[in-house]
Amino acid sequence: MLENTPVPLKNLPLEARPREKLLARGASALSDVELLALLLRTGLAGKSVLHLAQELLDTFGGIAGLLNTNADDLKRIKGLGGPAKRAELIAVLELARRALTQQMAEQPAFESPGAVKDYLQLLLANRAHEVFAVLFLNAQNRLIAMEELFRGTLTQASVYPREVVVRALHHHAAAVVLAHNHPSGNVQPSRADQALTQSLKAALALVDVRVLDHVIVAPGRALSMAEEGGI
Repeated sequence: MLENTPVPLKNLPLEARPREKLLARGASALSDVELLALLLRTGLAGKSVLHLAQELLDTFGGIAGLLNTNADDLKRIKGLGGPAKRAELIAVLELARRALTQQMAEQPAFESPGAVKDYLQLLLANRAHEVFAVLFLNAQNRLIAMEELFRGTLTQASVYPREVVVRALHHHAAAVVLAHNHPSGNVQPSRADQALTQSLKAALALVDVRVLDHVIVAPGRALSMAEEGGI
């Protein structure tokens, strides 16, 4: 093989090729690495496509972390420098995010509280910085939209109730679920989290929008302040 020739999937033994394995045994038989390798198709000199897929998952914290990446993040991975491959991967990740959002929109959010926590954990838990998001719900508690409104250390000073109210009115929301992540891994609400929740609850009550919950997520963990009696 030439020094600069990528390592394609077709050079793998037949039984190790993700496409053949998928067709023979179904997609569920493939690991995360194999599914991602199937999308990537080729590796690069000295690195097979399976190793490249593993590097992506290790770098971004698995599939959940990969869902939070963008084209600029992917540029840092050697072997994903070409815009075509990055665009294809970003498109698939965006479809996955939209599928999750559609699923939430098609059922009452609190028909299954665990699903809300799982949804937020998947989208926010692996962020390297704090992100504050709001789920805007209609009168049937179905998801209208989710928006990330603030980033950085979250305090009453950095999260502006007026902006949350404006977005709630824009979506004609009847209720909201507040959410943010703790990169430290500790999901227990701080005093600042509690104060922020009460501040937003008071501001939204002025426009007749209910705060149903404030969910705090971290890798592998999620806490509902409503379930803990904090709402």
